[in-house]
Amino acid sequence: MLSDYTRLISGSDLRGVSLGPDVTLDREAARRAAAAFVRLLQGEGLGTAPRVAVGRDPRLSGPELMQGVFEGLCASGASCLDLGLCTTPAMFMATLRPDVDAAVMVTASHLPGNRNGLKFITRQGGLEAAQIAALAADMDRAVEVPSGLQVQPLDFLPEYAAGLVDYIRRATGRQRPLEGQRIVVDAGNGSGGFFAGLVLEPLGAQTAGSVNLEPDGRFPSHVPNPEEPEAMAYAAKAVLRAKADLGIVFDADCDRAALVDDRGGAINRNRLIALLAAAQAARGPLGTVVTDSVTSLGLTRFIRSLGGEQLRFRRGYKNVIDKAKELNAAGVDCPLAVETSGHCAFRDNHFLDDGAYMVCRVLASLNGAKPMELIAGLEEPAEEAELRFALGEEDFRAQGRRAIDALRQAIGRRRDWSPSEDYEGVRALVALPGGSQGYILARLSVHDPVLPVNLEAYEPGGLRLLAAQLEQVLAGVGGLDLAPLNALARQEG
Repeated sequence: MLSDYTRLISGSDLRGVSLGPDVTLDREAARRAAAAFVRLLQGEGLGTAPRVAVGRDPRLSGPELMQGVFEGLCASGASCLDLGLCTTPAMFMATLRPDVDAAVMVTASHLPGNRNGLKFITRQGGLEAAQIAALAADMDRAVEVPSGLQVQPLDFLPEYAAGLVDYIRRATGRQRPLEGQRIVVDAGNGSGGFFAGLVLEPLGAQTAGSVNLEPDGRFPSHVPNPEEPEAMAYAAKAVLRAKADLGIVFDADCDRAALVDDRGGAINRNRLIALLAAAQAARGPLGTVVTDSVTSLGLTRFIRSLGGEQLRFRRGYKNVIDKAKELNAAGVDCPLAVETSGHCAFRDNHFLDDGAYMVCRVLASLNGAKPMELIAGLEEPAEEAELRFALGEEDFRAQGRRAIDALRQAIGRRRDWSPSEDYEGVRALVALPGGSQGYILARLSVHDPVLPVNLEAYEPGGLRLLAAQLEQVLAGVGGLDLAPLNALARQEG
């Protein structure tokens, strides 16, 4: 087991291996983390006995870790509520009840079944990075297991689902606005299976043909991640098999989602952001939409066509959401923050990244139209790719910065390259021979010794040209394995 619990930090959560060899997050770690969370809450003025709700996704290690969380909470004087199988957004909504001060969600989101984690939530949202760092550093204190646990059950998921149903009814002015529609859900064997029976069916939708609704922490069908082509392809087959009007794909804890149209087409990443922007614009002025850095040039143009502006910020859903909050505090109208991973937060929903609410916003905005009809004006790249260069030097961040600096210097030298304002890495806008544009974006990974590079071209053959130009730039950096770039630069058209 770990002696340094700060190694469990993953952004604003704790995550680790919970099954099999080399376990790093076990019941004792969960106990210590929960006790440290209580001390943090007490330090923030929530009294000596804060009321903490605990839920989990269906991972096989969940019940054991949940037990550790209850032990740590009770040992530290907290009052405990057991919400059982739940979703991360529902855990946040539970904190808005008068009898709940904070929450702990046992989940590792989309990660494989041998991994698990802990998300800590207050009425202000998930903990910030500085808070999670302080919590992890405070886990060095041992916690004595209490002789008895006083835990009160709370069946909250139906209450949360009823709130979603009520939202769509109010937004559409109808009791059963989905009458006659067939909508299939692929919950990935995570926590999102409730959405079919507790949200869609009361609104009139037929959900026969839905798949992977039963919680199963082994995730036998596919990794529950709406960014993964495997997950989207599985849902697309379900949509076509059921002759459905729409498909919905959730990750394991339902803070992310994606859609599939009636022809099996994936609506995620740039398409999803465009659809959400269109849904927001239908309600009034769009304002500024904050996204992560890897969105397309076509998306920027589409948002502007709706009367809005896009601000590309750093990868990481907390970064995107926090930037939106910052803009609003400064008087900028910013109702929406979306990451290409599927994390989406609306200002009028507490800036909570809630995949189920996001889907409800789309459903309420369709008014009989098909999703792709709402984004018909979205220009999509002819070719795109993401390459990930391993950084093998001990100081891998310095190695990555050398590559980014080389790209920045090339922008100043090349007449067909121009800079683009970005908050992460460096982006070169490239003029292509056919008169269109493309871009090259290089950035450092948030956590890993990797240099991700995104390439996007709006004409056939452009990707090969971008790769060849980038190859010339990075060849002078040294220490990078350029084989994937070489192959892309030399591939046949």
